[in-house]
Amino acid sequence: MPSAQVGYAPNLGVFLKSLKAQPLESSIENLISLLKRRQITNSRPCAVATAHLLLQVVAKFRWTSIDRLIERIQDVGQKLIEAQPREMVVGNIIRRVLGMIRDEAKEDRNDDVSDSASNSQIGSPQREHIDLGSSQVPPPSFSPLRFSSTDASNSTEANDDDVFGGRSQVASRPPLMTSHTSYAVLNGVPVQQSMFNLLSATGSPISTPPGAHSPHTKSNINPASLAQRMASSSKDLKAEVIEGIEEIIDELDQADDRIAAQALEHIHSNEVILTHSSSLSVQKFLLEAAKKRKFTVIIAESYPNDHEATHLSVTRKIDTDGEGATDTSTPRFSKSLSDAGITVILMTDASIFAIMSRVNKVILATHAVIANGGLIAAAGARIIAKAARVHRTPVIVVSGVYKLSPEYPFEFESLIEYGDPGTIVKYQDGALVENLEVDNPVYDYVPPDLVDLYITNIGAHAPSYLYRIVADHYKTEDINFHKPELQF
Repeated sequence: MPSAQVGYAPNLGVFLKSLKAQPLESSIENLISLLKRRQITNSRPCAVATAHLLLQVVAKFRWTSIDRLIERIQDVGQKLIEAQPREMVVGNIIRRVLGMIRDEAKEDRNDDVSDSASNSQIGSPQREHIDLGSSQVPPPSFSPLRFSSTDASNSTEANDDDVFGGRSQVASRPPLMTSHTSYAVLNGVPVQQSMFNLLSATGSPISTPPGAHSPHTKSNINPASLAQRMASSSKDLKAEVIEGIEEIIDELDQADDRIAAQALEHIHSNEVILTHSSSLSVQKFLLEAAKKRKFTVIIAESYPNDHEATHLSVTRKIDTDGEGATDTSTPRFSKSLSDAGITVILMTDASIFAIMSRVNKVILATHAVIANGGLIAAAGARIIAKAARVHRTPVIVVSGVYKLSPEYPFEFESLIEYGDPGTIVKYQDGALVENLEVDNPVYDYVPPDLVDLYITNIGAHAPSYLYRIVADHYKTEDINFHKPELQF
């Protein structure tokens, strides 16, 4: 009898493998459970899991209209956000997908309108005269570039309702050019029409071309062909939405590499850089700069929540599945900072203020970025940022755009997540535990005035510019989709 697997816990890799085999509703419930139990943690793993789930929702859900698809994604997104409200990237990815769907639907409708307009505006050149209520087709006007006054007098007939006494008179010269007169000549005959129909008037000025629709005739539309066009349009739109979600997934995979590509612009030789925790984004940023720069890195251990992973990232090779969460099934780092030739100094969090006077630059990772320019980072980040402000040391934050949230919580304490207090005070110390209340915050809130620069996968920006990036990536109607009471 085979022994049962010990210590098995689902993670991001297991969830992604189960997406294709499980039904859609089971996958949704599975991700909700993983988020509630914190078996998928940190920004990037949660964002990847959400994007892959939404990809399955769009592919497997049978929708007949854009509104149905948007309602379905909003329903799934509301469940995921309620499962873990402090993982703000879940809501960010859902809003990105909703905005992308709205853009694709708008573009699709614009294409349909332009196609129908181009088909229906193969117009009669007498359209302006018909709109004015004239009962007869006026004679074609003359082009002074083509006809002389003598030819005009021989080839023109006057109207019976002439204003000069009701007599038929022959024009001796071409009439003055007006807004309804054109120099365009079609099939050897000058055409009288408006400027706005110069490009669309391709037919005869007297008769409507075959297959074109006159403004006063009903178009004959085949219902079967219309239904076929609608079905093909729905399939094309579905493929475009799926392609858009795949682009978001590619952005998640390439965000850290694009951030690291900017390292040489911000890290110089012989600098002393201070960072903390075992962030994958910061690790790649430093490793890329180490290819051409020699510098020293001081790492605060981020006790008690992330100190073990921080020690591993400094001393030897490490396998990690995100911003500090270890996972032996997913190798991430090919070598440690020491192996790359970087002088690394590991110190306790209590020594941050004492060492700050020798630091040239502070580089922080982030868990989430708020629309006002503040950030949620691992516990200890606020102490580092305050010490840097006292010593006038620049603070740089590396973060992917997918971590930028359009939400603006008015109570920032609600963003702070608290971990296991047993990591600080052991429960074996019964007498101490009974007389002491222990809080173990996992994250800190760093206000925007303590940050000098954000380095994202789309470039470096000041905290005051983040509102513009929010406006470019999210739709206003999708910001509070999970709060119907706040929507207007």
